[in-house]
Amino acid sequence: MTMKVVFAGTPEFAAVALRALLDAGFTVPLVLTQPDRPAGRGMQLQASAVKQVAVAHGIEVLQPLSLRMDAKDPQRASEAKAAHERLLATDYDVMVVAAYGLILPRSKLDIKPCINIHGSILPRWRGAAPIHRAIEAGDAETGVTIMEMEEGLDTGPMLLIERIAIEETDTTGSLHDKLAALGGRMIVEALQKMAQGQLEAVPQPDDGVTYAAKIGKEEAKLDWTLSAVELARKVRAFNPFPGAHGQAGATTIKIWNAQPADGQGQPGQVLQADAQGIVVACGTGALRLTELQKPGGKRLAAGEFLKGFSFDGLAFA
Repeated sequence: MTMKVVFAGTPEFAAVALRALLDAGFTVPLVLTQPDRPAGRGMQLQASAVKQVAVAHGIEVLQPLSLRMDAKDPQRASEAKAAHERLLATDYDVMVVAAYGLILPRSKLDIKPCINIHGSILPRWRGAAPIHRAIEAGDAETGVTIMEMEEGLDTGPMLLIERIAIEETDTTGSLHDKLAALGGRMIVEALQKMAQGQLEAVPQPDDGVTYAAKIGKEEAKLDWTLSAVELARKVRAFNPFPGAHGQAGATTIKIWNAQPADGQGQPGQVLQADAQGIVVACGTGALRLTELQKPGGKRLAAGEFLKGFSFDGLAFA
């Protein structure tokens, strides 16, 4: 029997899983994803990565603003009710959710089994930004958890877990791609086991719970009183979004690549600037900036960046 899967997700992390399900031969009669959003320099409306996959495969797409039928806003409540009625009318066996961005209320969870693809080893890093937070915290490993969904935030019983190492050079971008591919493979395995009655749910442990709060743009400004090790992790964690930055005089400079280096001085003091990098004193140690970007410019290696920018007399604030 081929399982019929309703899929709910929005960004590329979820699109990878949807492609994996389709490639494995699962029937997907319906996709839920976030409404089109303005994006790019022209701020034109852009379909989510999941919607693009669904449209390419001729799958029906719903894009409600909310799934809560008791929403105070009439439009949101109306769209939620329409989505609920469409789910009730759809022939499916399970809903798979991955980085959807909307809370699924009890009314949706009760229709059919719902399982989630989460980019961490639960219960560590429940919440919105598990990949960023794992790198920022200096975790040695992370992974993907396939879990049953319940009303709590990523609290449901675990069905499958796989772990991978976080490399010293991993950014959120590179780790995202590894975990997305892993999640795609694992969700196929999970549904195949579910169809055969071989999937066992294990409650999450009470110990080790942490929460991965959504990344705010204000976090991207580097605090040079922190240690070089902490700042290097932040640079990796905030690549590609929101992009770590520092203020040098009147110029906001994005920092895309940096490593701890030898050196000491007042936090923010530029100790060295050459083709090997811009070395900036931190609260402990120093940080060597090796890839930078000026407003409106391109990402450049340090040597190329210095051809168009001088740090003479400047420090990072």
